[in-house]
Amino acid sequence: MFEGNLLWAFGLTLFAGLATGVGSAAAFFAKRTNTRLLAVALGFSAGVMIYVSFVEIFAKARDAMSHEVGLRMGSWGTVLAFFGGMLLIGLIDKLVPSYENPHEMHRIEELQNGRQEHFDPRLLRMGVFSALAIAIHNFPEGLATFTVAMKDPQLGLPIAVAIAIHNIPEGIAVSIPVYYATGSRRRAFLLSFASGFAEPLGALVGYFLLFPFMTDVLFGVLFAGVAGIMVFISLDELLPAAREYGKHHFSLYGLIGGMVVMALSLLLFL
Repeated sequence: MFEGNLLWAFGLTLFAGLATGVGSAAAFFAKRTNTRLLAVALGFSAGVMIYVSFVEIFAKARDAMSHEVGLRMGSWGTVLAFFGGMLLIGLIDKLVPSYENPHEMHRIEELQNGRQEHFDPRLLRMGVFSALAIAIHNFPEGLATFTVAMKDPQLGLPIAVAIAIHNIPEGIAVSIPVYYATGSRRRAFLLSFASGFAEPLGALVGYFLLFPFMTDVLFGVLFAGVAGIMVFISLDELLPAAREYGKHHFSLYGLIGGMVVMALSLLLFL
C-alpha cells in the first residue's frame, strides 16, 4: 500500500528529523538569537499543524474508517483515536523527568557566557539525557510525518517543514548543555544531530510493523492519532516555546499565517 510514496515519505521524515542539526549549527555560528523570527516560525509551524489536523487529517481518518464500519462507528473511532494520540504523546511527555525535558528554551547568547574549560562528566550526562528525551519525543513525530506523506505526498511536505521548524530550537537545547559540559562544538553538534534520527526511526518502525497489515480501519486509527499528536505538540510545545522567547504577538501572527498558508495550499490542490 502506497509503495510509490515510500522514498518521498522517508526522505521528508529524515529532513524533518535532521533539522535538529540546523538548530545546533545555528547556535554555533549565529551571534545572537533572532527571537522575533523564531517566535513567528514556531507559531507558523503550530498554525500549519493545527489547521491541517482538524481540517484535513481528521476528516480523512473518519472517511477511511466510515468506509469500512459505517459513519457512526467510524466517527466514534476517529474521535477516540484522536484523543488516544494526545494521550500517547502526553504520557511520553509525562514520563520524561522535568529536568531532562527538552521544552525549556535556550538562547544562543548562552554559549558566549557558559563555556566550561574542563570536562565535566555530570554535565555531559545531563546533555546526553536531554538528547535522549528529545529523541523519545521525536519518535512519534517521525511516525506522524511518514504516515501523512505516505497517504498524501503533497500534504506531507508542509507537515515535514512544520516539524523541521519545531526541531530547530530542540537542536539548540541539546547543543548548549553538551557544550557547557565539554567545551567541544563538534561533540555538541553530533549529539544534537543524532537525536534527530529518532524521527526516521519512527518512520521505519511504522512501515515494517504497521503498513504490512494496513486496512481502512487501521489507517483511520493511525491518521486520527497523528492528528491528536500534532495538535498536542502545537499546544504543549510550539506555542509555549514561542512565548518563552518573549514575542507573544509575533507567535500569534505566525500561527494565523501558518493556518492561512495551509488553507491556501489545500485549496490550490482541490
